[in-house]
Amino acid sequence: MKNQLVGFTEFFEQQLEQMETTNKLVGRVMLEHKHSYRVMTEQGELLATVSGNFAYHSFSRKDFPAVGDFVLVEKMQGEERAIIHALFERKSKFTRKMAGLEIDEQIVAANVDVVFLVMSVNADFNIRRLERYLVAAWDSGATPVIVLTKADLCEDVEHYVQEVEAIAFGVEVMVVSALTGRGIEQLQAILTVGKTAALLGSSGAGKSTLTNALLNSEQMKVSHIREDDAKGRHTTTHRELVVLPTGACLIDTPGMRELQLWDQGDSLASSFADIEQLAENCRFRDCTHKNEPHCSVQKAIQQGEIEHARLTSYFKLQRELAYIEKKTNTDAQLAEKRKWKQISKSLKKKK
Repeated sequence: MKNQLVGFTEFFEQQLEQMETTNKLVGRVMLEHKHSYRVMTEQGELLATVSGNFAYHSFSRKDFPAVGDFVLVEKMQGEERAIIHALFERKSKFTRKMAGLEIDEQIVAANVDVVFLVMSVNADFNIRRLERYLVAAWDSGATPVIVLTKADLCEDVEHYVQEVEAIAFGVEVMVVSALTGRGIEQLQAILTVGKTAALLGSSGAGKSTLTNALLNSEQMKVSHIREDDAKGRHTTTHRELVVLPTGACLIDTPGMRELQLWDQGDSLASSFADIEQLAENCRFRDCTHKNEPHCSVQKAIQQGEIEHARLTSYFKLQRELAYIEKKTNTDAQLAEKRKWKQISKSLKKKK
């Protein structure tokens, strides 16, 4: 079964060879709304829902499709509707903890090659928030790129660039203005045929305006910034995948002023490489970098090499990730018990 969907690489082709494809199409999720999905296929866009069997074997939110996912669908005869029967294994995923008290993973964007971390260079600029986004970006499996927007509203952009470069080691930093066109060509150079990128940032950072600039249209609704605090108004209310004229895909996402991490890797070490490297020179292997003598991290703070606020941020994210890891391990054990209990009941009914 031939497929020409943007981003459908050999990684997914190999999975397709193991699937039952009779009367089915490969699709990519463009929009997610509760339990309905808009799916792009070679036969056009279809409104889809998961099959009963799919839902029965899904035990958590991550088991369901998300924007950017590839799925196997069956088109309903005579209708522009479809049933989702299978979900392809993801190549990458940008995730966060769901809002509220529930400990569960929410997939913001799936199968992304590049994560554009968008932040405006005005009063809404927040380096601590960017540190948090970088941790999540490194954990996604995609390449992070920091995009500083609204350069036309800033008299000293270089100050912000230097502040970002001091904490974003090995990450490309780009300055753009959708109004003047500055930096747009550089972004388009990254968004080559077959690539998928996601725009992530707080409300009003300029993600939808940037999407419109890359689309060369006004497809995404935008709002002007508030004059009283220079913060943008929240515009995008859902995640949506669009195909760009370059042949790449772009996923625009709602603003996330408070991104709660969901990290299962070593992304904290990647994001805070400066502190991790200094820690190797501490006298004590289990140094907490607080009151111990001969602490290289504290020495660097005293000498002005790193800010104390950065170390505080490191501690905060470290505690947050430790809590999430502890809770997910416990919840995973409970979920596994529920899963086998459900399977056992199903087997008994068949006897």
